[in-house]
Amino acid sequence: MAKKAILVLEDGSVHEGHAFGAESTAFGEVVFDTSMTGYQEMLTDPSFAGQILVPTYPLIGNYGINECDSESRQIQVRGLAVREYCSRPSHWQSTSTLHGFLLAHGIPGISGLDTRALTRRLRSAGVMMGIISSDMTVEEALKELENIPGYDVTDFVRQVSTEKAYEWQSVAPVTANPISSPLKGGDEGDGEPEQCHVVVIDYGLKYSILRILSRLGCRITAVPCTASPEDVLALKPAGIVLSPGPSNPALLDDMTNTVRELIGRRPIMGICLGHQLIGKAFGAETFKLKFGHRGGNHPVRDLATGRVYITAQNHGYALDADTLKGGLGVSHINLNDGTVEGVQHRDLPILSIQYHCEASPGPLENMYFFDRFLEMVRGHGRRNRGNGRNI
Repeated sequence: MAKKAILVLEDGSVHEGHAFGAESTAFGEVVFDTSMTGYQEMLTDPSFAGQILVPTYPLIGNYGINECDSESRQIQVRGLAVREYCSRPSHWQSTSTLHGFLLAHGIPGISGLDTRALTRRLRSAGVMMGIISSDMTVEEALKELENIPGYDVTDFVRQVSTEKAYEWQSVAPVTANPISSPLKGGDEGDGEPEQCHVVVIDYGLKYSILRILSRLGCRITAVPCTASPEDVLALKPAGIVLSPGPSNPALLDDMTNTVRELIGRRPIMGICLGHQLIGKAFGAETFKLKFGHRGGNHPVRDLATGRVYITAQNHGYALDADTLKGGLGVSHINLNDGTVEGVQHRDLPILSIQYHCEASPGPLENMYFFDRFLEMVRGHGRRNRGNGRNI
């Protein structure tokens, strides 16, 4: 029999279930994700750092864990809460069970919860802090929740960013065994004959971003979130990508200042947190969403074409459209709540999106955005060569 476990929320609600993964205690902001597949990608997505993940799909673990689908070098969530955990996966690529994956990384899971009721609570009251434990009593967990730091006041970017710059060169996937050394990896594909050097600032990047850029023929260097503008420009990039990541963007003034210094120096593309930092660099404000956008089924309209895309999303903050300034204009909106999903500068080579064009998990129809960025980079390079400028 599995050991009993509890998930206690800061509003006092208690959800009882059974432990799997590591039999330990973990706290974090409790959030839900509506993707129907892709739990391995979700678990290893750095944007989930500091959070307890609740998938709304009821059966998790049924196809196991494989060598291909991790989005970072380790599990990033603090804990996992599911309706039903599958202990006997069936898939030809599976090399480990979900239980073994969580256990190897010291991450607790809890199964047997009514995740529909839990999701309805989070939609009604908003995301909140919680604790998973197989050792604490309810009273002990509630007392602990009174003292732990909130998600909004913690800088998680520095916890998930790479410590050293590296080039993306060869595949080194995450397995059920934690990796102690920094990961370098990528996919070599039939890309452009002339390589375009792109520097990606790592605020919590997903490896799918690097894989896609590599397949498009780019040479990629990932740099830490603490890299200065001089560090970035010294690498002589043709373009700069600001990655997704966790954290309240209001805590990241130093990173905002770096982005501000890079504006106009090279073409820039922002994704998710990178998109928010671009907005902040121009003086815009951000606000916290009640329960965030997390899943693979969010409709977004491209205002230039009118086309609607179904997008993958994972964020709890958004740009305030009324505070956009400095030449930034809204390019995409969310059709569920009208929030800003993309911005573009009217004069400078800058574009960004709030959603995840790399998906993983989610629909792949938005990878065109990488092509749009590289077209902007090449156009910028041609103009500068025509003007005799060395970029």
